Amino acid sequence: EEVWVCAQLQQDYRPGDQQLLLLLSDGRVQYPVAPPVGLPPLGNPDILEGENDLTALSFLHEPAVLHNLRVRFLHYNSIYTYCGIILVALNPYEELPIYGEEVIDAYSGQDMAEMDPHIFSLAEDAYRTMIRSGEKNQSIIISGESGSGKTVSAKFTMRYFAVVGGAAQQTSVEEKVLASNPIMEAIGNAKTIRNDNSSRFGKYIEIGFGSKGDIIGANMRTYLLEKSRVVFQAPEERNYHIFYQLCASRDLPEMRGLKLNSAEDFQYTNQGMDINIPGVDDAMELEHTRNALTILGVQPDQQMELFRILAAVLHLGNVNIQASGRGGDRSYINGDDRSLVVFSILMGVEGSQMAHWLCHQRLVVGGEMLVKPMSGQQANEARDALAKHIYGQLFAWIVQRLNSALRAQREQPKTFIGVLDIYGFETFDRNSFEQFCINYANEKLQQQFNRHVFQLEQEEYVREELPWNRIEFSDNQPCITLIEGSLGLLDLLDEECRVPKGSDENWARKLYEQHLNQSPNFRKPRMSNSAFIVLHFADTVQYECDGFLDKNRDTIFEEPINIMRASQSELVAELFQQKPVGGSLSVSSVPNGGVRSGKRAHREHKLTVGFQFRQSLQLLMDTLNSTTPHYVRCIKPNDLKQSFLFDPKRAVQQLRACGVLETIRISAAGYPSRWTYEEFFGRYRVLFHGSSAQDELQVSCQKAIPNLIPDPEQYCFGKTKVFFRAGQVAVLEKLRAERLWLAGVLIQSWVRGWIQRRRYLQLRRSALTLQRYARGALARRLAWTLRYTWAALIIQKTYRMVMVRQLYLAIREATITIQAFARGMQTRRTYRLLLEERAAVRLQAWVRCWLTRCWFRRIRAAVVLLQCCVRRRAARRELRRLRAEARSVEKYRELNKGMEVKLMQLQLRADQQAKESASLREALHVERESHSSELEQLRSTLLKLQKQLQEKSHAAPSVTAQQEEERRRAQERAAQEIERLTQVFVSTSDTLSAYQTLWQLCALFLYSMFNKCFGLFVFIYFICICSDCVYLLESRRQTEVHAAAAVQAELEEERRRYQGLLREFTRLEQRYDNLRDMSMLPTAEVLLLPETESERDMYVRAEAALSLNPGLAAQLLFLCVRQADFSRDHTRARGLCVTAAAAFKTALKVKKNKYSTIFCQLIAFNYDSTTSVHCIVVREYCSLLVLPLLCPVPAMLESETIPGLSGAVVKMVGSRKRAGSDPRPAASGEVASMAAVLRELGALHTALERQDLPAALLEQAFRQLAHLLAASALNSLLLRKDMCCWNRGLQIRYNVSLLEEWLRSRDLWTGGAASALEPLIQAAQLLQMSKKTEVDGQAIVQTCNALSSQQIVKILTQYTPQSDLEERVTLNFIRIVQGLLKGRSDGHPPQLLLDVRRVFPVTFPYLPPPPVSAEQLEIPESLKISFLRKV
Repeated sequence: EEVWVCAQLQQDYRPGDQQLLLLLSDGRVQYPVAPPVGLPPLGNPDILEGENDLTALSFLHEPAVLHNLRVRFLHYNSIYTYCGIILVALNPYEELPIYGEEVIDAYSGQDMAEMDPHIFSLAEDAYRTMIRSGEKNQSIIISGESGSGKTVSAKFTMRYFAVVGGAAQQTSVEEKVLASNPIMEAIGNAKTIRNDNSSRFGKYIEIGFGSKGDIIGANMRTYLLEKSRVVFQAPEERNYHIFYQLCASRDLPEMRGLKLNSAEDFQYTNQGMDINIPGVDDAMELEHTRNALTILGVQPDQQMELFRILAAVLHLGNVNIQASGRGGDRSYINGDDRSLVVFSILMGVEGSQMAHWLCHQRLVVGGEMLVKPMSGQQANEARDALAKHIYGQLFAWIVQRLNSALRAQREQPKTFIGVLDIYGFETFDRNSFEQFCINYANEKLQQQFNRHVFQLEQEEYVREELPWNRIEFSDNQPCITLIEGSLGLLDLLDEECRVPKGSDENWARKLYEQHLNQSPNFRKPRMSNSAFIVLHFADTVQYECDGFLDKNRDTIFEEPINIMRASQSELVAELFQQKPVGGSLSVSSVPNGGVRSGKRAHREHKLTVGFQFRQSLQLLMDTLNSTTPHYVRCIKPNDLKQSFLFDPKRAVQQLRACGVLETIRISAAGYPSRWTYEEFFGRYRVLFHGSSAQDELQVSCQKAIPNLIPDPEQYCFGKTKVFFRAGQVAVLEKLRAERLWLAGVLIQSWVRGWIQRRRYLQLRRSALTLQRYARGALARRLAWTLRYTWAALIIQKTYRMVMVRQLYLAIREATITIQAFARGMQTRRTYRLLLEERAAVRLQAWVRCWLTRCWFRRIRAAVVLLQCCVRRRAARRELRRLRAEARSVEKYRELNKGMEVKLMQLQLRADQQAKESASLREALHVERESHSSELEQLRSTLLKLQKQLQEKSHAAPSVTAQQEEERRRAQERAAQEIERLTQVFVSTSDTLSAYQTLWQLCALFLYSMFNKCFGLFVFIYFICICSDCVYLLESRRQTEVHAAAAVQAELEEERRRYQGLLREFTRLEQRYDNLRDMSMLPTAEVLLLPETESERDMYVRAEAALSLNPGLAAQLLFLCVRQADFSRDHTRARGLCVTAAAAFKTALKVKKNKYSTIFCQLIAFNYDSTTSVHCIVVREYCSLLVLPLLCPVPAMLESETIPGLSGAVVKMVGSRKRAGSDPRPAASGEVASMAAVLRELGALHTALERQDLPAALLEQAFRQLAHLLAASALNSLLLRKDMCCWNRGLQIRYNVSLLEEWLRSRDLWTGGAASALEPLIQAAQLLQMSKKTEVDGQAIVQTCNALSSQQIVKILTQYTPQSDLEERVTLNFIRIVQGLLKGRSDGHPPQLLLDVRRVFPVTFPYLPPPPVSAEQLEIPESLKISFLRKV
């Protein structure tokens, strides 16, 4: 079952030995050999274990390929491996987090040879090759058997093109391309024994790209739909997904008219006895399918038409055809058959006609038309043929509709990338027509693949100017000729189909007569006369002839088709007006007497399924030959669908079938191992004799290699590389290991001698030291003995004294305690008596206080309730008054709508109101004069009263005590009344100020009259008169005030409306002048800054903006935004900010000196702190920080800046250019280095600091840039195996330290940049840490707290020793680390790569608006912005 087993040779082999002593995993074994042929194949050295590219292995054979794939799949969890130009993909049977947008970003723009194998890497290589070559189309050929993951690989390839070839937001074209996948999966995929989502057809999707590399359209071609699955499914298999999706959604309101039941109730869906797929919700999948159809422009009514046709196919399968007549030679269908009735309603056809022609056929015999009844079996076959034909026509219509929706609208595609998802080589216990066509297609693809690989090898040799020796490879042209050649299998099959009574047995006899013993690829089985054997390139397959003719003809009678063409449903009629799919109609007449001519029938008979498939396959091969192919071979690791379970037997079968081993054989026939001279010198310079200069590497290698490998046929020198035959790298590794071993032995001998001498000197020094310390210890011991004797006497004396004193103190303390307890008891007894008396008194006081408080609360609650009622009544009155006023105001506002249009009428009314106001002022003046006259009269009356009082004061008699008391009371009442009236007069306006003086005089006068009796009567009389006057004046004043206020409010409202109209007129006039000025500007490269969303545009030259004084552009933008915000025009302010930001980003994409222009927007946005544009400011600020993204990967990972380290860090075999890959042109300009990165950052920092950008924004900006640098570098490190080594970790840590030093020197380290760089720092530390014991694992978990568990395990798995001093990380250690990571609650998201597109939240510090005014700015005329007006 293991196919090949790894073993270690325990004893050297000598010629003539009959056995080999091998060590297996379960013990030693004696392996018999027949020298020299029987020797087992040799394994590759440890340095090549887990290699990314199989062609880079030293020994290229089947066991090495299988072992390498197994190690990568099980130990490294890597499902992708290169094999030359092939990407081998193993199905993991679980979802892996390696297809997110961050992974797409990591592979976008990267070289295929530098990154880990991935489907995105292959897609990137195809995309970049297309862009680089200009007009060279590309194709990606994905093949493999059912369940190997072809559909998923094609889906991710299309998704990659949609992201890379689209904009930041997916346009409708990319969205439609991705939406075609769920539709084709629903109607073309089904569950099989080997795969839950198996594609039962082949498809070739051409994704068209425009001149800028963006997707502008697509086109799809399909091949060989398995229509037989519609009517038959094997056990544990299902029909196409769409049928089960419809049955699962039968309860939806719109689906109830389809009359569907459970899938178990339909003949066409219950044959597999398993209608469910674990983990799949068919109802939800139908929702996805409907959404995809909507995206592609299929309206809901057309979708329901599709669903009606599909439901009709299910009901057609349940039509009960009963046999009758003698021997069952007739059949009939009941007219009330429910399934037939539902089918007729859904398809819009006559049920009686369909029932008749399903059981009868029309024949033409001797020029006469006869109607012949069919037996029950024939009628069932006719019914199934109709169902298959309906589904095939519907499938073709959907594909045609998809192509119409995906067709390019704007322009014709300049280039395209084709994605071919086609079935792989198949062989089963019983193989029929479908397997024959599939294997025929694979034969053609394998021939194209062999020739392409051969051509790439030839180009590599020509490019390196090597002597060309033709490489022999197995050509499968004889097998292809056997199938498609003249009188080949397909020709004989079509010929037999044209024979009226042709049969499978006759066709088999013709095959035996024509090809048996004539073709080396054709054989006859020993025990069968109805089968044949074809020797394919992958395996020998036996085909059963039974059913070949029927499947090739794909016969359908014309009468049911004519009924369908007359359907009331437009879609059904349209389907059957199309050209039949998969074959032609039989010779039969229509019901109304129309007969097809013999010539027509003869022409349609040629359109067999095999003929059409051969034509479409030839068209596909022509397309593939005109493109640059890229190959993906999907491998199914096991048949149990278990995750990460590797079955070597199944894997070897598929490797042989998909051409991977053929690629290995072609590569092994030439020079599979290829090293550049620099890489070879860095690895094997220990084998060179003497010193070699760095600039003479090629000469040194050419001199040294003949001494190492005597046979000149085993190597060859090219222009830039040295080529080796298979196995020579292992020889060199052995020589290198022996040289290092001898050098190690010599070094060990010197080191051991030095260690022994050093140990002897240490022992001598230790002996002298021990003697000295021993003598000193004896002397000190004697002195300590004497001291201890004297100390013992002193201790005894002191101890006896302490014991006696303690006894005395204990007795004294006991006496005092007894006395204290006795006195305390007596005192407590007295205290308890006092407490009882005081408690009674306190209880009485508390009860009385509680009763009083209760009475007070009741009184206060009543008072508060009374006050609330009174105030509520007053508030209600006030509310009613306010509501009345509000209603009047609203009515007034409604009456004044549209006053802007009647400007002249308002002016006249304003004049009239002014006249009325003047008349009111005159009336008020008259009233004031009357008030003055009345005041004078009152004063004169007061004087008269004073005189009368003075005259009568002398004649007044003396008063009694009773009269004195009455006078006192009257005096108090008068004082109170005077005080009240004084307060009323104080609250009045200036109109009643004279009456205050009158009251004061009255008070003085009455005070002098207190001693006289009749003064009381005078006072009361005067009070009545004054009260009447005050009431009259107060009411009149209130009326005048209300009238004046109403008039004034009306005037103010009219004045505001008039001024608003004037401002609008002025603004429109100024807009007209600005537009007239802008139309005269030159059409140079400008920055668009519209003041509003659709109105005024401002243009500023980018070149002129760079030469302005610092801050001028920002001040201009700030003043414009502030003016718009202060005018409360938020729409205008928002439009200005959005358009200005878009214009700046456009200029940054064009200008090389991007850091010289970015400051304008940053400063302008920083100045503006208004809330109306704050959200726009933050969003555009974050997006602008992404623009200056550098290319940090080469600088952070590959920059050789540590002196002396570059010679030790050499890329190994896996980092060389892959075999057959097109060399990319060398990058022009400066080589990426940390110095260049720091220069770019310095330029940005200088530009921002020169414009006085606040320190808080500087820290946030460089925190974002630090995250971009660290995330890009870490993602590339995780995807590059050649970078995961100790030396590279040291190099990365040094490069990061340079960046840290740069950030600290500019005070940017504390703004979050440290936390952004922490993951990359810890990754570099992880590469340098020890990785052996559990203690090392605990140290790794504690140190790498900024890395997720997936990242730590990925780095450990990718770790590749670059020298013999390092050791590979064992699988046991990785399991230990995984166990420790499970207990860590770090809160990291379960993702492998960091999100490069993450933008941190931006906080803008509040800054007071700068003291900038338009008058202070000096705007150069070169800007040509005279349309701006200073306000």
